[in-house]
Amino acid sequence: MNNNSKVLALKYRPQTFDDLIGQEVVAETITNSIKADKIPNAYLFTGIRGIGKTTTARIVAKALNCLNGIDNLCKKNFCENCKSISESSHIDILEMDAASKTGVDDVRDLIEFSRYGPTSAKYKIFIIDEVHMLSKQAFNALLKTLEEPPEYLKFIFATTEIKKIPITVVSRCQRFDLSRIKSSELFEYIKKIKDKENGKISDDALKLIVKISEGSVRDSLSLLDRALLSLDTGKELDLNSVQKIFGYFDKSQLIDLFELILKGEEKKVISIYRKIYDQGVEPKVFINDFLEILYYFKNINSLTLESTNFSLNDEEFSKIKNLSNQIDSEVLVLFWQFTISSLEEIDIVSNQHLSIEMFLIRLMYLSSVKFENKIENSSVDFKNENLKKNTENELISKTINQIKNVEQEEKIKPEVQTEIKAEYKININSFEDLIKICAKEKEIKLKYELEKNVNLVKFEKNRIEISFNESLDKDFVKDLSSKLFEWTGGRWIITFSKLMGQMSVKDKQKNVKKQLIDEVKNSEIYKSIMDRFPDAELIDVNSNKDGVDND
Repeated sequence: MNNNSKVLALKYRPQTFDDLIGQEVVAETITNSIKADKIPNAYLFTGIRGIGKTTTARIVAKALNCLNGIDNLCKKNFCENCKSISESSHIDILEMDAASKTGVDDVRDLIEFSRYGPTSAKYKIFIIDEVHMLSKQAFNALLKTLEEPPEYLKFIFATTEIKKIPITVVSRCQRFDLSRIKSSELFEYIKKIKDKENGKISDDALKLIVKISEGSVRDSLSLLDRALLSLDTGKELDLNSVQKIFGYFDKSQLIDLFELILKGEEKKVISIYRKIYDQGVEPKVFINDFLEILYYFKNINSLTLESTNFSLNDEEFSKIKNLSNQIDSEVLVLFWQFTISSLEEIDIVSNQHLSIEMFLIRLMYLSSVKFENKIENSSVDFKNENLKKNTENELISKTINQIKNVEQEEKIKPEVQTEIKAEYKININSFEDLIKICAKEKEIKLKYELEKNVNLVKFEKNRIEISFNESLDKDFVKDLSSKLFEWTGGRWIITFSKLMGQMSVKDKQKNVKKQLIDEVKNSEIYKSIMDRFPDAELIDVNSNKDGVDND
């Protein structure tokens, strides 16, 4: 095949250790082991797709069998062995795809073939790609040969799923974890190849290719190949053109969209999204990019421009940094959680485009959305819907220009704007006080939930932090918040915690009763009764705290 007709991933496939990028430590370690004549029975290369596992395996095969020796490995003018290995035609180097040959019979044929020494090379080498696809029986058949192979036989395994390989096999190999290629290194690499191919592509367009490839050299070359094929003669491929080719859009649009969401500009938000959609961006791609922007807003102060892997340019990075200082972290965490749940909902709706529009609208009204069964991994400040008017000043100070303005809030739920006035004020200073007032006010359901299904973590003035079991009523927070306001005349914050908290009241009572029963069972009176009535059973004990004899 003419070299120019090959795809870029094959045309520029590394042929020597010097050609490899991002795997210098692996190359140096293998070279040193060969020079020291401490060659393992088997090599195991693992890592994501397209970072050079099979390529490295072939280069190792060349290093072991080069006619010029390890100190003078072929680099340009290949010897006969190196040339035939590069072309996958060497009689002593057998490459096997475990994805298509998974059975024990295939491995038995391999072992049978291994009994014969190499024909022209120093070592007979078996390269098995996607080795995790072998069956359990095939791995077992390979074990003995793998542990004590003939001196002339070496195995080289490659896999993307290291956890699927039996530990008995992994322990018999020298394992190398090939890392993702750094964005800056991959950018320089494909830029050189672009120049060799006389392609006119802007640096920003190349950076987008690097981002999409996620550290995979093969993916980046395949994308570059596609970009070059779409290039008109004499024109440079810019970022906008590449975004259209690969279905990506300008991140600055998403940042503007996010800013408008926080301001509650519904019409503008929908307008920008529709422009993004018209560019051919799939709803799932949009959601994932939205999550990425959320991550940057939350963590921008701990990031550098370089650590964003070309996802942001200088202007976008600065804009996010300025905006993030005006947004509460709690809002961003809630947005993240809500976006994740919306990602799951997309598959249910037939028209995903409409689902995204509703998702964006719901984000703007987030504070009035009920998050039920979505709060296990975060601490949420639950605001009672019935208290909006009374606590308007406090809400405005915290969320103005972030979620929605006061006008929007009044439009959301006009029926709940009636003020609730506290008829009298009660001081509640502890969890025990709260349970007592529930009993006094005949709020039996609330009392039951507090005693049975709630574990107290912390009780402070106008703030209760709890954990709970799965039996907790879904309206518990709403009901309790309403009653607390009615009783005390103040707004209470109820948060859910990941901490276990104290034992529930009912469990404490059970423990006390158990201790009393255990104490009685150890008493002489109990023992004497049991001697007389062996079939008797102690069911309950009443504590006589006042020391009065109740006989």
